[in-house]
Amino acid sequence: MGKAIRTKKWSRRLKVLAAALLTAGCLQVPAYAAGNDGQLIRVALFANLGSTYKSTTPMITLESAGEWSLQSGGAANASLPSGQARFSADGFRVKVLETADFKTAAAAAKLLQASADKPLLYTASFNGKTLYQLYTGNYGTAALAAQAVTRVQKTAAAQLAGQQPVVTGSERLSTGTYSSLQEAEAVQANLLSAGFTAYPVLLLNGSSQGYTVWVGEASSAAELDSLKQQVEASAAGISLSPVGNSAGLIIRQDAGLSLDALKTAPHYTIAGSDAKVLVQGTGSGIKVVERSQRIYRGDMEVSIVNGDLALVNVVPLEKYLYSVVGAEVYSSWPAEALKVQAVAARSYALQQGERFKIANVVDTTLSQAYNGMNSENDKVTSAVNATAGEVIKSGGKIVEAVFSSNAGGQTAHPSEVWNSGNGLFTNVDSRGDQSAQAGLHTWYHVLLNTGVSGYIREDNVKEVTTKTEAGLSKVTVTAQNTNVRPIPLIQSNVEPVAKINPGTEVVVLAKVAQSNDYAWVRGPFTSAQLVKTLQGKTTNAVPSSISTLEVTKRGPSGRALEVTANGQPLTVKYGDTYRSALGGLPSTLFDIAGTGSYTVLGADGKKVSKTGSQGAPVLSASGTGSSSSNALVVMSADGQARAVTQGQTFMFIGQGNGHGLGLSQWGAKGMADEGYDYQTILKHYYQNATIVKE
Repeated sequence: MGKAIRTKKWSRRLKVLAAALLTAGCLQVPAYAAGNDGQLIRVALFANLGSTYKSTTPMITLESAGEWSLQSGGAANASLPSGQARFSADGFRVKVLETADFKTAAAAAKLLQASADKPLLYTASFNGKTLYQLYTGNYGTAALAAQAVTRVQKTAAAQLAGQQPVVTGSERLSTGTYSSLQEAEAVQANLLSAGFTAYPVLLLNGSSQGYTVWVGEASSAAELDSLKQQVEASAAGISLSPVGNSAGLIIRQDAGLSLDALKTAPHYTIAGSDAKVLVQGTGSGIKVVERSQRIYRGDMEVSIVNGDLALVNVVPLEKYLYSVVGAEVYSSWPAEALKVQAVAARSYALQQGERFKIANVVDTTLSQAYNGMNSENDKVTSAVNATAGEVIKSGGKIVEAVFSSNAGGQTAHPSEVWNSGNGLFTNVDSRGDQSAQAGLHTWYHVLLNTGVSGYIREDNVKEVTTKTEAGLSKVTVTAQNTNVRPIPLIQSNVEPVAKINPGTEVVVLAKVAQSNDYAWVRGPFTSAQLVKTLQGKTTNAVPSSISTLEVTKRGPSGRALEVTANGQPLTVKYGDTYRSALGGLPSTLFDIAGTGSYTVLGADGKKVSKTGSQGAPVLSASGTGSSSSNALVVMSADGQARAVTQGQTFMFIGQGNGHGLGLSQWGAKGMADEGYDYQTILKHYYQNATIVKE
């Protein structure tokens, strides 16, 4: 219960806003005009679009260094003060407490920040006293909000001082419409004096104009009926009607921007499934706090979609590309490679149409990486400007110019990704992909006497003069507790397989490049890990345990089309699905090595699969010829060595990063290094296509 605090300056701005809205009739999604900025594109930053895309947040905090505005569908707009403004969606919440002590409210909010019940802290004024109102939510249903009451009560018990958290909802009563904010505030004051929760609301319905006052925050129709009787009995001359699904902005003041000190900002609660507002940006851009504090060009459209807040950045296409190109590739790359990415990204964006209903694209790699102004760079901007308007066309239509980071030396054929083919995408040589390895460390694949194998980076290794009887080199390390990694890559979230000290000699199995976008190693994966990650991703049953795993069918570029476990195919809808099904592999251009098994070619030409426990006459880790140690070393006819352990796990050795279809970004970089221009590179990766300036 209470009335939003407003400074005189903010009150004046709201009055200006009221006049502008009355002129325009309502606040709606504008009929956007391209103006001098050219074609606009809509980028979803937050939205709940079901299986198509889901990235949600309970709050959207926008910030501008300069004066900005809320804009209506017409030419009218109203300025807002610099700083922050917050938006939330109306719905079921838990009202945790109401107190005159900011420290108490802030302490409770801090406790809740670390929980699943995210806090909202408002400041309000009632009968000359400042109050702080703490809520959590939203929750999808009243039942979920009721469950949250128990959690909240337990988490913030020390600050509640006997108050009981209660469920609130979006069932409200309307007092009618008013032509000015002042009229609405006068009605609100009467209701507050009578002891009822009431807030001024900016109406967004096309059939309504101006302001109203909404009373209550009931969670059910029965509760609303009871409230109606109480209000009409206590406040003479007020006629109330249910708000229903009316669209509006509930105007409040947010006190939760900094819980260490009171720092208020306007807070708009958006109500009604059709409610939409446009926040118009300035030259300095709009910061979105919940999107990693990134700053964006253009405008921000805030709405409610499927019950959740949605945020769409409406930005000129060419300026959108300034960010996309800078996010997708390195700005240090040759200018021709940057131009390649600019034309491909422009073509991809324009081909999407209304794929995401409220937006053309999203800001993740589901579409194209987009980080706002944070990923812009002068070199990238120059490349975009140099190719302004240029798109890739085939058959008179703009091409969906898909691309991936690295094709691993050979781009994918559509049949390896989508189970189909066409004349535009085919597998072509992509030798420039190897440029991803330039300047990277070499790693030693080593075997310890304990039977453990792993990788040590070259700058931690010192070669010794002794060798095994089979001629394999040995090394030691140069520092105490040197990590032996499971793959040739430092992974901060993965524990080393062992630590060794100087003087401890280990056998060198191989020297390999550090895992990168071109060549990589992943694993080791146990049977249990693979069974878990395969669940739900295959169209047939997954075995309860995996003893053998191999690629049994490959496509034109060598990518896996069929993987077999225990002799039975693991069928998937699309070949590219194997990437996620097998633990998040960079690409499907891979081989599989079972660490506990190996194949022997007999004199009769037959291949026999053996395991490390079968006592085959192979060289041991110590080089003595014994087969009884924890791990064996098997050597191929060409002198390649690998360890065979007693327990079976699986290593994936592959090339490329991404689906591999269409443009290879690293391949384009490699070709640009060799002197090819951007149009030649594009035509190499997109067959039977032309580059056209639209």
